[in-house]
Amino acid sequence: MSDIDTGYDGGHDVDYGHYEAGQEHAGLDQLHQAHGSEADYNNQYGVYENDHHAQESTDFSQGHHVEYDQPGAVHFQSDDYTNYSHDASVDDHVFVAEGSENAHQAEFGELDALQSRFDSAFAEGTQVHGGEGQFGVAAN
Repeated sequence: MSDIDTGYDGGHDVDYGHYEAGQEHAGLDQLHQAHGSEADYNNQYGVYENDHHAQESTDFSQGHHVEYDQPGAVHFQSDDYTNYSHDASVDDHVFVAEGSENAHQAEFGELDALQSRFDSAFAEGTQVHGGEGQFGVAAN
């Protein structure tokens, strides 16, 4: 701010001057920033297995033989015979695999900015000239 006063010169004539000028500046800066993230992971697996083995083998034989001879050309013969064979095999197998897996990731960012400027300027001047009864005022 500046002031200029010419003052009084000591005579009967009045001369007065005044000048004032200035500037004002104001500003506002505001910044807000936020950032975050999260991540998670999960897995679960299961394996199940079952085995069953069975084997069977059976052999069975039975025989019967009768033979009879009589004089006079009589001949009698009887045969009974049984043969049994059995083979069996059983094989069971169960296999189960089960699984799950998941993942999650999230991120965020936030930025808020505010900027403002305030400028103002002014000028003012007052002058008075003349003697008694001849005053004039000028203002800007």
